[in-house]
Amino acid sequence: MEIFGYSYMIKAMLVGFVLSIIIPFMGIVIVNKKISVIGDALSHVSLAGVMIGLISGITPTLGAVITCIFAGLMLEYIRKKFPSYQEISTAIIMSTGIGLASILSGFVKKAANFESFLFGSIIAISPVEFYLIIIISIVVFFTFLYLYRDLMHISFDETSARLSGIDVDRVNTIFMILIAITISVAAKTVGILIISSLMVVPVACAMKFEVGYFKTIIISSLFGVLFTMSGLVMSFYLGLKPGGTIVLIGVITLLIILAFSGRISKKR
Repeated sequence: MEIFGYSYMIKAMLVGFVLSIIIPFMGIVIVNKKISVIGDALSHVSLAGVMIGLISGITPTLGAVITCIFAGLMLEYIRKKFPSYQEISTAIIMSTGIGLASILSGFVKKAANFESFLFGSIIAISPVEFYLIIIISIVVFFTFLYLYRDLMHISFDETSARLSGIDVDRVNTIFMILIAITISVAAKTVGILIISSLMVVPVACAMKFEVGYFKTIIISSLFGVLFTMSGLVMSFYLGLKPGGTIVLIGVITLLIILAFSGRISKKR
């Protein structure tokens, strides 16, 4: 196939494959915790981090990682201060990210430098960003596996998790760092404005199969790989934006699954 004749497309597929596995890992937890909007909050902060990287001269992805980790820790700190109104922390972090990005945008000389982060530009990943994304993704993957049982308990009921001896605060803090890192490294590939969709849509597709927590994670990751690979191929041959193509394929797939699952439930 022609697509495999280009080294940048092979690199894009490798990055897309790795990210499409770990992104739904984060998605399954935030969906069950009913905090899906956190993805939007941290994605806006990552845009500010990208601009900090462009202004300071460091790798934009690294700037997004550092900024997102700090924002994730602050989000968890504010959430503890308002235990009955946890959505306040998300709104505060999101507004802070938008405000900071708005101010910093005036210091970025070339708008094209950060527009690729807004809508995704997986084929324009630099060698440094490539290795950074791969290394961070591997760390996130194994950390998630290590905390798998704790995250599963916490995602459904934090109270029972505390009673069972789980250090909920520690696990929540680590998870916030993981999701912050995941969003920041995926910003260049999928796009800051639509990264939260890729965290939720594959999980939503998998949940309709009603096969249990572990199998839902596996199926959601498979959907993530399917959306990403098909989106990259379609964008290559049709000249479309990869990030938007990936998400729209996911949404269309979800609508098809919902339509068929509705018919099956009626027959039952």
